[in-house]
Amino acid sequence: MKVKLHLLCIPLILLMIFSGQIAYYAIILTSLLWHEAGHILAAVLCGVKIKSCVIAPYGGEIEFENPAAVQASSLLWIALGGPIATILGIGLAFFMPDLIAIRLVNVQLVLLVINLIPIIPLDGGRILLACLFLFYPSVRVFEYYYSLSLIFATILFIVTLGNLPQSIFLAVLCLFIWLQVLKEWNYRKYRLAFEKYVMNRLT
Repeated sequence: MKVKLHLLCIPLILLMIFSGQIAYYAIILTSLLWHEAGHILAAVLCGVKIKSCVIAPYGGEIEFENPAAVQASSLLWIALGGPIATILGIGLAFFMPDLIAIRLVNVQLVLLVINLIPIIPLDGGRILLACLFLFYPSVRVFEYYYSLSLIFATILFIVTLGNLPQSIFLAVLCLFIWLQVLKEWNYRKYRLAFEKYVMNRLT
């Protein structure tokens, strides 16, 4: 399994360096790695082989070796693995020195809240996607879901822009999420064809 750092993490790293918050970014990166370890552990426990893991500003992107062979229940547990790890991280932070604990808890909470937003590629979106596979396997529903994700991500980005410069970090993060959602939406026909194949296999 290959672990990589997404290229769009570089602007955030530079932003932290120039604002004198490199130590804060180190906490963010550690939190992201811990969060992603939860996904990887869940995949291992579900018997799913991972091809690569790319660490992104909001979490990570896992690529399976054989996506079509992954059961919907496994997709759900793997998606839940990251938030569960983050919650455990918040609990462990209370055993650390106060100066580190406060920042770590704040970062973990922000990471948890952002990741649970129900849009792709966030964990909330992947959890919802897995539930759709399990309980409402309809291609039309998936098409509506991708469109709503794009609308919601656009609104989220505009809201953060309205609070600049205080929200510069969140604005950059929301821009990255919006670009990812836009990419998913542009390739939705290919994704829908793949998901239709997976649904036919799982149902």
